[in-house]
Amino acid sequence: MNGLRELLLFYAEAGADEALEEAPVDRFADSRLAKAAPAPPQAQALQRPAPAMRHDPPTQAPSPPAAAPAVQASVPDDAQAERARELARSAASLDELRDILAGFDGCNLKFTAKNLVFADGNPEADVMFVGEAPGRDEDLQGLPFVGRSGKLLDRMLAAIGLDRTTAYIANVIPWRPPGNRTPTPLETEICRPFIERQIELAAPKVLVTLGGPSAKVLLNTQEGVLRLRGNWKVHRTAGGIDIPAMPTLHPAYLLRNPAHKRLAWRDFLVLKQKLRAVD
Repeated sequence: MNGLRELLLFYAEAGADEALEEAPVDRFADSRLAKAAPAPPQAQALQRPAPAMRHDPPTQAPSPPAAAPAVQASVPDDAQAERARELARSAASLDELRDILAGFDGCNLKFTAKNLVFADGNPEADVMFVGEAPGRDEDLQGLPFVGRSGKLLDRMLAAIGLDRTTAYIANVIPWRPPGNRTPTPLETEICRPFIERQIELAAPKVLVTLGGPSAKVLLNTQEGVLRLRGNWKVHRTAGGIDIPAMPTLHPAYLLRNPAHKRLAWRDFLVLKQKLRAVD
């Protein structure tokens, strides 16, 4: 009893001098009941062990279809340029040259192009036109100058009384560069012997270079086409034959710069007079 009296005195001094409930509460008993009481359904669901997983053998994913073997494009180098020179010299006719180009694998442009674009028109014509490289339409059809710039070229030819039966048309590069990018100097050097041999075998009386790149290759010059155009130059074949050559503006350039069509028209009038003189 003395212990209980001392505990009550301690509670009174601590400020606990009145009861909160009518009936005494055994706090320790409540805590024991809480531990023994079953968990509510939601808690039981959370505590329930997960069902055992079936250990079926994993389904094997279907193997992807085998990829087609990639075509190994040749890396252009000086050896390929020398090989191109030897092959070009061996062609005795335009048909042979075309077959050689079709089988030539020394230029990487061949592996990204759809078709070889060799030439169009009449190889026995007095005049030969040479551009730089095929575009998308030319690559699809395998013929030079058949897109928008080709249609403009046809109108320019018609203006001086020519068409594709009286003109021969080709490019320095016979394969379309991907994305119509500019051919690299080495790609151009590899293709140079073929176009030079093509000119030699066709033997036109007059040569017309369309645009700056073809003029630089075939006339061995670094001058810009706006300075070159309208002035007669000379293309010398490997056999030592001199062919008068007229540099002029490329039809694609004229489509972008219509004001310069008058310059090309002057060049074509000079060309018309030249063709009359060589007949």
